[in-house]
Amino acid sequence: MDELILRDEARKRFNPFLDEIFNIYKDNIHSIYITGSALTDDFNPKLSDINSLFVLKEMDLNFLKLLAPLGKKYGKKRVSAPLIMTPPYILNSLDVFPLEFVDIKVVHKTVFGEDLFQNIEISGSDLRRQCERELKIRLISLRQGYISSSGNRKILSEGFMKSFSGYIPLFRGIIILFGQEPPIGSQGVLKALQEKSGVNTNVFKTVLRAKKERVKFTIEQLNTIFEDYYQAIEKLGNIVDAIEK
Repeated sequence: MDELILRDEARKRFNPFLDEIFNIYKDNIHSIYITGSALTDDFNPKLSDINSLFVLKEMDLNFLKLLAPLGKKYGKKRVSAPLIMTPPYILNSLDVFPLEFVDIKVVHKTVFGEDLFQNIEISGSDLRRQCERELKIRLISLRQGYISSSGNRKILSEGFMKSFSGYIPLFRGIIILFGQEPPIGSQGVLKALQEKSGVNTNVFKTVLRAKKERVKFTIEQLNTIFEDYYQAIEKLGNIVDAIEK
């Protein structure tokens, strides 16, 4: 499994936010985590947001009021508003959001307090059910997005780019359903997914490269990408549907 390292640029941007929080509010904070691309090779200092999760000992709406004014200041630095949870909420939500919590478990770094996510247990049946649902939703989104683009190259291209990052957590969940610890980086995830499922992931690699390198596609290329994208997701949906958990 890849090593999780908080990128220096991400640390420089997040630490002032953390210090400001600690200066105004600390006693009720149980733990704080960095999640997402700031911990992976996918991190792009110019484009990637820094995502975090704050666990409070108990929910306190005053904390939200203190956070709200900081949003504009740190949003300009691509520090996203943190997720806010409590320990009971986490324990009571593992069956409702298994995919989201699996991704936090796999890709997080504790920057303050006790690590609550290292040893959480996710039901395989709950995870399979959500993966199946997500794949079906994404098929609908692909169809509707393709139709609503009205053949506009820019709209279609941006749709593929924006949707891609959301596929990686889903693919990690599917890899776990096959009984394998998922890689951290996108390239490793796509490689493991193809090895385990047999589904060709070249189309996702194409979109990933285009996203990083700002590649521009012709409408003909985008039509081919749509077909390959759709077929790959449809095949994954059938495979996940057949997994018994």
